Amino acid sequence: MLDAPLAPLRLALVAEDPLARGALSRVLSDQGSELLTVASGTQVELESARGEAFDVVLWDTGLRVVEAEARVEVPDLGAPVLALVADETAGEFALAAGAKGLLFRDVAPMPLTAALLAVARGLVVFDPGLSELRTSTRTAAPGSSALGPDALTPREREVLALLAEGLSNKAIADRLSISEHTAKFHVNAVLGKLGVQRRTEAVVRAARMGLVTL
Repeated sequence: MLDAPLAPLRLALVAEDPLARGALSRVLSDQGSELLTVASGTQVELESARGEAFDVVLWDTGLRVVEAEARVEVPDLGAPVLALVADETAGEFALAAGAKGLLFRDVAPMPLTAALLAVARGLVVFDPGLSELRTSTRTAAPGSSALGPDALTPREREVLALLAEGLSNKAIADRLSISEHTAKFHVNAVLGKLGVQRRTEAVVRAARMGLVTL
């Protein structure tokens, strides 16, 4: 599977860093991909690429840290997006923006090839080091109460405890020394796993399940 060629894929590469664009272009060309578009991520270049029919988009998110107030948007080219991220925080932003797969930026060519093929075929791909983020995206069915303590990640359990204290997203972010955007990401993951829509419902359900003490 890992040595499957990329030739059938129509691929768009989006990366702001010109060095990253060049390096990834060479890697993808060596792997036999049909690289139709190489864009910097600017609105003008993305608009010009929207006329193409892509199978998958490779989005290099870069090295810069995304601030809480920044608006992160996945490249909208009508195809699923595989994001290359520098760390878990960047992965959270990319996932929240709509990426279907996450790999670290230093991924080797062969795993990158396999991941692009998988995402193009509708699969979800996560680097093992980002597996906790994958767990955070799984949601429970509405009204489900089959959730056990191990279904929540350690960070989500911390967030749930702070929700039980009545803290806002900003207060949770301050308490845990994370961005408000990241706090919101974890709050939404907790709500999804508990199968509820509101924070108060999450606290009540968690209390009934013994996950928090009121």
